Amino acid sequence: MTRAEADPVPHAPAGPSMLRVTLAGFCATFVGIGVARFGYTPLIPALISEQWFAPGAAAYLGAANLAGYLAGALVAGRVAARVPLPWVLRLCMVVAALSLFACARPGAFAWFAVWRTAAGIAGGMLTVLAPPAVLAQVPIHRQGAMGGVVFGGVGLGIAASGTLVPLLMRLGLTQTWIGLGLIATVAVVVAWNGWPQVRRSKVAAPEGAHPGRNPRLWIAVTCYGLNGLGLVPPMLFLVDMVARGRGFGLDAGAACWVVFGLGALAGPLVCGRIADKIGFNLALPLSFIIQTVAALLLVAPVPLWVTFVAAAVIGAFVPGIVPLVLGRLRDVLPGDPRRQAQAWTACTAALALSTAGGGYLTSALYAHGIGGYPALFGLGALAIVLALALDLFGLAFARRLR
Repeated sequence: MTRAEADPVPHAPAGPSMLRVTLAGFCATFVGIGVARFGYTPLIPALISEQWFAPGAAAYLGAANLAGYLAGALVAGRVAARVPLPWVLRLCMVVAALSLFACARPGAFAWFAVWRTAAGIAGGMLTVLAPPAVLAQVPIHRQGAMGGVVFGGVGLGIAASGTLVPLLMRLGLTQTWIGLGLIATVAVVVAWNGWPQVRRSKVAAPEGAHPGRNPRLWIAVTCYGLNGLGLVPPMLFLVDMVARGRGFGLDAGAACWVVFGLGALAGPLVCGRIADKIGFNLALPLSFIIQTVAALLLVAPVPLWVTFVAAAVIGAFVPGIVPLVLGRLRDVLPGDPRRQAQAWTACTAALALSTAGGGYLTSALYAHGIGGYPALFGLGALAIVLALALDLFGLAFARRLR
């Protein structure tokens, strides 16, 4: 027992300040998702051109990360029930950083697959555990803004990787992996002492909990999964599509990825504010329409600047869809924070499942040359259209019940 536990001082801080806790959450999403997952996308053309892997194998490695994310999201609650939360989060961030160093030399596909999967597991656990741990320390009236800051780490990681990968590639592919690993390591150090001691009840829903049998709720969960499925093609193939598929080169592909990341950086705040003005019942289906148009524009024969605009829009909704879905859950389950938390756990699992399955499906299509990029991005747009149709059905169903 520490002195603070034995003889607490009422006015002494019980742990890290709100600023440090929020910074730790920002670093967690930056490392686990922004760099360890999305930092791989701008590397795909280089992995192929440097002949480290064939195109199909490089795509499957991206899918391995998504499969790991699913596993991490599913086991996060059980692990947090047995290991102190700060150490779970620290370990996950360390594993994500180590995975980048481990891929710094040419090697067997299995070696890379293990580490890409490990990075995905770490990212999934960080996504499930870190934001609730941070928001539990934040006053209710500031949770929206702080939540946007935490998920902003994803956007900064995307933008940073898109900016640095072309610069580091001038030194070589090995040096690029190491550079990304060093950036992740700095974030690990910054976040190390920023984690609070949080009771598990504040971090995740109890094991075995389910959000109930509310049809509108399961429609929202399914729509979130379909939206995630629709975003898989740009998350995996945007850079390679611009660089090799449309022939604009690696620099243009990396620049497009930076724009994608800047969109992701602003997405949660912009989407949340728009939803506050027009209402979540309008904002969510409107987001599906906008994403569908942007996904189709990515592969359309349009000027490069139009592709950049579409990439920024898609990037904004990668994290920006989160406040919209959370708002829908609050609308479906008003005044019931516990069931809202359970519903968000179900949404996270649906997203992880759809992105993992979509990752392997699109990688298989890509590896076998079925349809090319227009078909892959078209399938993504179709998934978002299905989400739109299902959401509109749910809204109509709700009106009939009134």
